[in-house]
Amino acid sequence: MLRLIIGNKNYSSWSLRPWLAMTALGIPFEEELVPLDAPDFKARMRERSPAGKVPVLIDGEAVVWESSAILEHLAERLPDRGIWPAEPVARAHARSLATEMHNGFGALRSVAPMNLWRPIEPRAFPDEALKDVRRIARRWGEARRRFGAGGDYLFGAFSGADAMYAPVASRIRTYAIEVDEVAAAYVEAIHAHPAFMAWKEAALKETGALAEDEVDWPIVKRV
Repeated sequence: MLRLIIGNKNYSSWSLRPWLAMTALGIPFEEELVPLDAPDFKARMRERSPAGKVPVLIDGEAVVWESSAILEHLAERLPDRGIWPAEPVARAHARSLATEMHNGFGALRSVAPMNLWRPIEPRAFPDEALKDVRRIARRWGEARRRFGAGGDYLFGAFSGADAMYAPVASRIRTYAIEVDEVAAAYVEAIHAHPAFMAWKEAALKETGALAEDEVDWPIVKRV
């Protein structure tokens, strides 16, 4: 049985990505949550992976860290589960989008941490963060126009690309960021997915607050 080690569901965007992909695509796994604020977090995680961070996938003797590497491992291990689109051009595009998400958009991520229990409220963002939002919306629009005719997600059916961008979709909603009609519909589609809804339901039951992920700190706003 695959085992996925994750952090707090309210805050851990990187944990959300493989969890969402595996849950949405029906890949069975055991879940282990290590709280990000646990005093022994680093020690516990270093026992599980060289990076000492979440998420980590344990597959027998294979230890896989980093969300994008986990998705690639799953795609190789379970090619029939649809981690990536079956059509080669769409698959190449999906992998490129996922890698861009993994490596980019730091300006947005730094000022708009994922926080699923924060009420939907707008806040001012620097120009660089808004440029990231516009670039993300363009990427979504391009994928939807070229490959999305078969469903509500970037490549029609839900895939690893959607799992990689789901935390951004949550940020856009949480901070009431204005986006175009196509991007807004995609944000709604992510939030309506049963797997995302299950993750968020669990996140709302958590209690540990992390100052670095609470933009209103020392006030902690909760829905």
